[in-house]
Amino acid sequence: MSDAAARIAATDAATMLHGANAAELRASERGERRSLLGLTSPAVLLVLVIMVLPVGWLFYLSFIGSDGTFSMENYTRMLESKAYGRIFWTTFKVSFLTTGICIVIGYPLAYFLAQLPSRAANICMLAVLLPFWTSLLVRTYAWLVLLQRRGLINEWGMGLGLWGEPLPLVHNLNGTLIGMVHIMLPFLILPLYSSMKQISPDYLKAASNLGATPAQSFWQVFFPLSLPGLFAGSLIVFVLCLGFFVTPAVLGGGKVIMVSNQITNNIELFFNWGAASALGVVLLVLTLAILWGASKVLPLDNIIGGGH
Repeated sequence: MSDAAARIAATDAATMLHGANAAELRASERGERRSLLGLTSPAVLLVLVIMVLPVGWLFYLSFIGSDGTFSMENYTRMLESKAYGRIFWTTFKVSFLTTGICIVIGYPLAYFLAQLPSRAANICMLAVLLPFWTSLLVRTYAWLVLLQRRGLINEWGMGLGLWGEPLPLVHNLNGTLIGMVHIMLPFLILPLYSSMKQISPDYLKAASNLGATPAQSFWQVFFPLSLPGLFAGSLIVFVLCLGFFVTPAVLGGGKVIMVSNQITNNIELFFNWGAASALGVVLLVLTLAILWGASKVLPLDNIIGGGH
């Protein structure tokens, strides 16, 4: 009986010690959470001030009618007016075309960079990053100088006899796409190049040892492995294009009106903050829907990380 009692006493002591340790761990965990909350409070407050409150104010203004009362007229106008439908169609068409052209140009370039030795690739990457060191507005006006009727490209082309009269390269969809592709191309190349560098050359060697030709190794091994990076870069380019303003305004010459340009017109020309806010809300919702749909294909952390 004495041994049984000793074992029971030892078990009770262990249980009490375990309970005390568990309570101490819970108290420590609560204290750590309070400390983390205190440390993150300034950042959370900053996010609320510069992001959540403006978006909330945007939603509020979108439900204010022309008479200053709560109304759905800003949204019903978008549903009833064909002009808004054309604006959204132009926005998505330009975004899709820009993304497609960036893929056609960016994939071979990223593949070329990924095959270079590290030193040469780093030097070439400077050319990809160089546009980031120049203002977007400056780059857009540089294209305007190059593409206008009496710009450098038309002057050189006519001087060399390639064409007889100036080509319409600006103040239309062509000029808008040229400028947007130039600006968006690095956003596709960077995640795609990062994804390609993660592909081990041993995979291609293994495919070659199994009898695959270089073309088969590329299309059946390398290309599928690079798709996450291609998807991530394409999504980044497409989403950024949806909100583009400067390039369509300058190179489009008022003929390529995207949602951002119409928002500006509603504010500057018509002084209608409600209509402008409603357009911003719809564009925000569409962008979030696109990101949500993309997250079903590839997790957003992979997209942010370049498809890894």
